[in-house]
Amino acid sequence: MEKEIYTVGQINNKIKNLIEGDKEFNNVCIKGEISNLKYHSSGHIYFSLKDSSGVIRAVMFKSSRLNGLKFQMSDGDQVLVTGRIGVYEPAGAYQLYASKITRDGIGLLYQRFEQLKVELKEMGLFDDMYKKPLPRFALNIGVVTSPTGAAIQDIKNVIGRRNPYASIYLYPAQVQGEGAMYDIISGINYLDQMNLDVIIVGRGGGSIEDLWCFNEKEVAQAIFNCNTPIISGVGHEIDFTIADFVADKRAATPSAAAEIATFLYDDYLSQVEIYKSTLKNIIENKITEKRNKADNLEQIIKQFSPLNNLKTKEEKVNSLKVSLENIMNSKLDGEKKKLDNRRLYLDSISDTMKNLMSAKLDNCKHKFEMYSQQLESLSPLKKISGGYAFVTDDNGKNIVSVDNVSSGDDINIVVNDGKIIAKVENTLKEEIYGS
Repeated sequence: MEKEIYTVGQINNKIKNLIEGDKEFNNVCIKGEISNLKYHSSGHIYFSLKDSSGVIRAVMFKSSRLNGLKFQMSDGDQVLVTGRIGVYEPAGAYQLYASKITRDGIGLLYQRFEQLKVELKEMGLFDDMYKKPLPRFALNIGVVTSPTGAAIQDIKNVIGRRNPYASIYLYPAQVQGEGAMYDIISGINYLDQMNLDVIIVGRGGGSIEDLWCFNEKEVAQAIFNCNTPIISGVGHEIDFTIADFVADKRAATPSAAAEIATFLYDDYLSQVEIYKSTLKNIIENKITEKRNKADNLEQIIKQFSPLNNLKTKEEKVNSLKVSLENIMNSKLDGEKKKLDNRRLYLDSISDTMKNLMSAKLDNCKHKFEMYSQQLESLSPLKKISGGYAFVTDDNGKNIVSVDNVSSGDDINIVVNDGKIIAKVENTLKEEIYGS
């Protein structure tokens, strides 16, 4: 029986299928030393993983670097590489496609880190809805860190430079090794009771073992339960801890945390001056606007004010009064002239009347004297004094006829010096000449 003949590509394909079809090769973790390391401009990393017994080629694609690599690799680094074994058919070579690379000896810690990260995320401790906003103008700043480390010095320098009026309240805590977790929790709880503006929790860089106290679940819970806003500033920019995800704000370094916590005092003063100037302009413009409006209203009020109307009326009355006085004076002057003329006329009439009255009186006096003489000549008294008498009855009624009396009537005969009482004995009627 003849043997089957394969092409090179067929053999490479069979080997590929055999290796990649084996589930054991789909997720392997290989321990070794980095060599032939090359960071490509494309973002991929090419390297070899070797030990005393052999070498295997490896590659980490750019898409796997963000979550799979947390440090800068160098030739000679002892690492643990997790990934899958695959075959590159054109070269007929198998290689390791890395999905995660950690330093040797800390793989278990990274595994615990990832497990706790997933657990706390599912509990909601990372949710943005629970993160408290940082105060814009923090002046009282708490710090939980080592009192002798470089971190506290960096924090003091940054805060002192940015705002010399800010106060730092340090809780000296162990931030590495056994017992560090409890110190950090105690520091958070203690400073939270002081009603500070913000709390910084952190330390400088180090290995994952050095930073592990910030990956403890109890520390994460203390940060989450704290009422004061917390900034996490642990390690360097490439270092991430559980505290970073739970804190209200993550800073790349302790110095960055200090910058986030404080405001630049000089900028604050400049901004205050700008606000002051703006506010002053606004107030002055408002005052000017209100003053102009008040002046306009004052003019309107004056225009329609009863006092103004009264004053206008008063002025009009005074004007009319003056006009009237002028008219009256003019009228009076005219009337005075007329009155004087009339007075002269009346005086003339009066003189005339006096003359006429005097003439009339003289005439009347003459007539009176003439009538008096006539009356005297006709007066019964004169006749009586000349020997004549007149007769009346009892009632004083004149008796002018014999028919007015009867025999026996009493009569009165009035003479010049008295009255004679007589009684009628008889009457005789006869014609008297000239009667």
